[in-house]
Parts: sequence; structure tokens; C-alpha cells
Amino acid sequence: MKLELTATATFGLEAVVRREIEALGYQIIKTEDGKVSYTGDERAIVRSNLWLRSADRVLMKMAEFKALEFEELFQQTKGIAWEQLIPIDGKFTVNGSSVKSKLHSVPACQSIVKKAIVERMKEFYGIETFQETGAEYTVKVTLLKDNVTLTVDTSGAGLHKRGYRTADVAAPIKETLAAALVQLSFWKEDRILTDPCCGSGTIPIEAAMIGRNIAPGLNRSFASEGWEFIPENLWKEERREAFAAIKYDRELEIYGYDISGKAIAAARQNAEDAGVDDCITFRKADVKSLKPAGNRGIIITNPPYGERIGETEEIRKIYQALNRFFTENPDWSLFLITTDKGAEQLIMGREANRRRKLYNGRLEVCYYQFHGEKK
Repeated sequence: MKLELTATATFGLEAVVRREIEALGYQIIKTEDGKVSYTGDERAIVRSNLWLRSADRVLMKMAEFKALEFEELFQQTKGIAWEQLIPIDGKFTVNGSSVKSKLHSVPACQSIVKKAIVERMKEFYGIETFQETGAEYTVKVTLLKDNVTLTVDTSGAGLHKRGYRTADVAAPIKETLAAALVQLSFWKEDRILTDPCCGSGTIPIEAAMIGRNIAPGLNRSFASEGWEFIPENLWKEERREAFAAIKYDRELEIYGYDISGKAIAAARQNAEDAGVDDCITFRKADVKSLKPAGNRGIIITNPPYGERIGETEEIRKIYQALNRFFTENPDWSLFLITTDKGAEQLIMGREANRRRKLYNGRLEVCYYQFHGEKK
């Protein structure tokens, strides 16, 4: 069955997600702010959920139309063949959003869409009430300038929930953002990677999973696993292939340091749960004592910043330590995400080779990229 799928993404990561989708072999329809649309089939739903590292979730598009009145919204929604997706015992909820649309009441739009689906199902199945004890289907109605898009969430919990981060510390970075930072650095597994402010280890762990070619969704389940229209054997086949694709013998040199012993303990536990504890060295250490583990390595880090945790003076000390490190090791590269607009001059005394505006939760941040000298 030909489907239109949408991978949602944090603003600024659309190009990363697009490359991931293309690497899976699917044709892109269009890229917009916060989402990438592409074509696929039932297997694409499975493969996308298992393999997309930087997307937030995968949605299946049901319809798109214009609606200026609630009756239009009801009739257009009712005209969709929901019975082909939702079985008689299916549990479904509706959520939504409305921006610059005449139908601006989100609760009203959600209620009307729910009612339209129920009416369609009642006519098809010939019953008046539904038990809703089966698989879950989350329908989203999105209104933008009077254009309505109806999608169904195939992921369930957001894709950042890999299943390995059982031990946590304050102000973590999302796994999806961490994976994107690694991919944007164009790190290769033959180079040293260090995170001197690793917290619970998310950046080193995501790097290790990329280096070992471990599918990020292997250790979790998805809402669409219980859907009848996706054959169960597809999930088994794709998981089997994903396990076979892991490069268990690939040697990686990844280091994670943090001044907090609690954070390092959490990082070690998380790495073990992710199956990459053998290729990451975690150690309690102050960034001021940072030493290179070799030549031409890279640092990818998410240091504390004022809006999140840490005092300004402590942050400046981190910057000073990084400045000393890169003065002594000019062949190393730095990739740093922060809200601090003065970080370039404070750390490196020069403009970054590249900058990218991103979001860490609701905070607008900049991803500074400093390329080391080539020897």
C-alpha cells in the first residue's frame, strides 16, 4: 500500500532527518519547518520507527482538505475510510492544533473529528458503541490557514525514548538532538570523540550507537506494532535485519567526562543498557583537567548554560578550560551547543566555521562548529 508519511523534527534538524530518510531508500515529497514528508509502504512505517535517529515521530497522512465551517470538517473527515485502519476494537483519541484558521477552537475541532470517525465506524460495523480495548490510534487534526491535515501517529512515545536512559540527571539533552549533533559533526568511527560535560552520557552513547550501526528503536515498542494492517512478520523481519546490521567488532574510542560522580554513574548504567558500554570510557573529571587522548579528535558537548543549570562564573571557567585545550591542541575540532551568544570569542577567540540555530527543548540555542587544523 502506498502511503504518505511525515517525520516530524525539532526546528533546524530537517536536513538531518531528510538525509536519514533518503538513506533508508524513501523518496522525499517535501521538506518544511519541523517536518519531512515522504512516500513509503507498511514496511516504511516499521523501518522508519526503528532507524530514524533525529526525528521526533512518524505520522501517517490520512487526508488534506480545506474547511471553513465545522460541517465541512465533519463531512470531509467522515468521508475517509477509517475502517481500513481502525478495527472494531480500536482505541482512538484525537488531538489537534489550529493556526490562523477560521476554525480556531481546538477542542471543538477535536470533538468534531472524533464524532465523524465514530459515525463512519458505526455505519461500517453496524454497532452503536465501541469498547476501544484494542491497539491505540492517535489521530491529529492540524489546521493551518484553513487547510486541514489529518494524520495518525505511528510511533506512540516520542522517538527520543530509546529505552536505554533509565538513569538520569538534571537538564538532559534529548537523544534525538544528541544524535543530530553527532551527525552534523560528520564524525567518523576512526576518530576520537570526547564529551567533557557528558551528564548522563547521551552524546557519547548516541555516537557509539551510530558508530556500531545500532538502530535506535531496537529496545522499545511502537504504537503501530499492534495495528492490523501492518503484518506482524514485518516487525520481526526488520528487527532481525537490524540486529544483523550491528557492527559488534567495530573499534571505537569515545570518552565521556563530568565533574559529577552521580552523572558518571548514570552514564555508565545508560551505556550498559544501550549495549555500548564496552566502547565508551566514562570518568569523573573536571573539564579543567582535560587532556587529549590522541591526535585530531573532536569534542562534541552540551555544557551547562545560564538558562538551564550552573552559575555564570562556572560556565566561564569551562570556556577558559576549553580555550586552553584548543590552544594546545589546534588539530582538534569543537562542536558545542549553547544559548551563550558570546561563546565563540570566549572559547576560541574567533568566529565559528559554521553555526546552526537549533532548539534544546524550548530554548533557542546555537550549534557552533570549529574545525581543527589539518596536519
